[in-house]
Amino acid sequence: MSPPRLQRTLARPALVVGRGYWTGREVRVEFRPAPAGSGVTFVRDDLVGELADPRIPVAVSLRQPAARRTVLRGAGGAEVAMIEHVVATLAGLSIDNCEIGVDAAEMPGCDGSAAPFVAAIDAAGIYEQKAIADPLVVHRPVRCGDRDSWIEARPPMGPGLTIEYRLDYGPQSAIGRQWQVVEVDEETFRFEIAPARTFILESEAAALRAQGLGSHVSTNDLLIFRDQATTDAERLPIDNDLRYADECVRHKILDVVGDLALAGRPIIGHIVAFCSGHRLNGDLVEALVTSHPDRLQYRRSA
Repeated sequence: MSPPRLQRTLARPALVVGRGYWTGREVRVEFRPAPAGSGVTFVRDDLVGELADPRIPVAVSLRQPAARRTVLRGAGGAEVAMIEHVVATLAGLSIDNCEIGVDAAEMPGCDGSAAPFVAAIDAAGIYEQKAIADPLVVHRPVRCGDRDSWIEARPPMGPGLTIEYRLDYGPQSAIGRQWQVVEVDEETFRFEIAPARTFILESEAAALRAQGLGSHVSTNDLLIFRDQATTDAERLPIDNDLRYADECVRHKILDVVGDLALAGRPIIGHIVAFCSGHRLNGDLVEALVTSHPDRLQYRRSA
């Protein structure tokens, strides 16, 4: 394993403003410095004064059932949704302590990636604190799912976190089959994972619009792929260009990084996933946290 490192927070506040995919509502996201040992917490700034407790700590115990996104609900009833790219950015940049002030429930979709959040935090800077980060180390395999979709945590292959993801939409799909293995460090996250964008099949997008969801979202806001493709041109996203040939599997790794952040601490291990989504990713985190009951959160520094 890598030697112990100091906990980190932001040097100064960072701001990102955008619209949510599902609601279309504009939301202001402010990343704020936080004390050592405090972890990552959302604060519904719009509910201050309305709820006794508008805070939502990033913890797997607070997740709520939801399709295609990660949702948390705090003890006071405040809720935040589509948090995966926001918390993936903090985890990917090794930021342990941060208060995230928001004025709506749904986080902004931006360009479908975590790159705008990375850019804002890079501009703000990162500050090391006088406390040691306390990682969760995987000592034995833990698996969730079935033969069609699963995710497994294994003992580490190196000093930190590695993620191996296999994506399979079938040979006739425009997305097809993709595979990627990544050692998740700051530079790899910043340049190889964070820019990968949200993707969806054309039929799935149509079904969501029929429900009145995402009507404002266009092919410029995420990657939309044809359900069937027989030519190279048909395998490209509709009215958009790929940033990577395997951008879809890279985005799935981005989502895994975000869902692993629900552990409330860095994870050291090798994660292997096959077609898993937010629910299964969260189930794995819950199993890992349960197996480490004596060390669920950072110890506050004296």
